[in-house]
Amino acid sequence: MRLLFLGDVVGRAGRNVVLEQLPRLRRDWALDFVVVNGENAAGGFGITEAIYEEFLEAGADAVTLGNHAFDQREALVFIERAPRLIRPANFPPGTPGRGAALVEAANGAQVLVVNMMGRVFMDPLDDPFASIDRELDAAPLGLVADATIVDFHAETTSEKQAFGHWCDGRASLVVGTHTHVPTADHRILPGGTAYMTDVGMCGCYDGVIGMDKEEPLRRFTRKIGSTRFEPVAGPGTLSGLAMETDGAGRAIAVAPVRIGGSLSEALPSFW
Repeated sequence: MRLLFLGDVVGRAGRNVVLEQLPRLRRDWALDFVVVNGENAAGGFGITEAIYEEFLEAGADAVTLGNHAFDQREALVFIERAPRLIRPANFPPGTPGRGAALVEAANGAQVLVVNMMGRVFMDPLDDPFASIDRELDAAPLGLVADATIVDFHAETTSEKQAFGHWCDGRASLVVGTHTHVPTADHRILPGGTAYMTDVGMCGCYDGVIGMDKEEPLRRFTRKIGSTRFEPVAGPGTLSGLAMETDGAGRAIAVAPVRIGGSLSEALPSFW
């Protein structure tokens, strides 16, 4: 299977580059399945139903979230009627929505998409290691799921790396989101799980993690905030990870994807 994961979409710049590029990539690369992290898509904070629908129309099969999942209050309601919108599974019991979903791919395969959130320097949620065990055991790779994609929304590289090793051999892909800066450690772990500590963001990089630089600089230098953060209104970079699996759902190829904006271009060589 040919899979593509796109990192945190930040504001209008991120939405524009995804909506412009994804239909072409889906066609040209004959993609079977696409996941987009959309938790910063609405003005940098949260997601709306209209934006969720735009991503699906552009070619996304599932949309994952993170710590800003419910910043737009409407998400508390529409997430219940959005079966392919997936918030962290380790939110407390009773939180609206779902933390995992089996979604049919373009080739008819069943893909398990799981969203999980880290705890180090983040809001204190349930143990992500125990939570991922429950989700992976409920739909084992190769038995129920033909491929399994795990979006681990976390702050620290150490927690992300530990989580990747914890899932190795039980998932097709474990990819980190949240820090908005792509790392250079994409690889296939010994058990056959593709891994990248952070896939980066879809947004404008001429700022501070997708936000206009003036307010972050003011807070760092003066320790006084004067306004809310606003996404950078510049050209966006599409940042993601491409991978291919074998018949057992194990990764056989993985490569970063960067298109447009100010970062150097990166494209998979195996398609």
